[in-house]
Amino acid sequence: MTEKAESTGEGQPASLATVTDATFDEVVLQSPVPVVVDFYADWCGPCRQAEPLLSRLSNTLGGKVRFTRLNVDENEQTAESYGVYSIPTFIFVERGTERGRQVGLLAESEFRTILKKYFDKV
Repeated sequence: MTEKAESTGEGQPASLATVTDATFDEVVLQSPVPVVVDFYADWCGPCRQAEPLLSRLSNTLGGKVRFTRLNVDENEQTAESYGVYSIPTFIFVERGTERGRQVGLLAESEFRTILKKYFDKV
């Protein structure tokens, strides 16, 4: 697993973790906090636009929600098992269970609304 560490502005690092087929279970399904998984590909323009959004959200919601990314080209098993055929697809997981999903890029305000819909403590 690789992580891009960033400052939260409060002295605490926030990260956007990259998960793989091998680490998905541990990082996402066993997470003690809710997780957003961004299914993406490097060649996908909207997927590249989502990364700064997820980084900002990770900075402001660090500790309440974990933000992760999974490259569908390199991790076909997980993408296939979750039925991800369009990207970007965001899957919202809490306590190992999918709470919902969103296909396509959203504005930050819309993304925050969806987070509140799926995760009680956000």
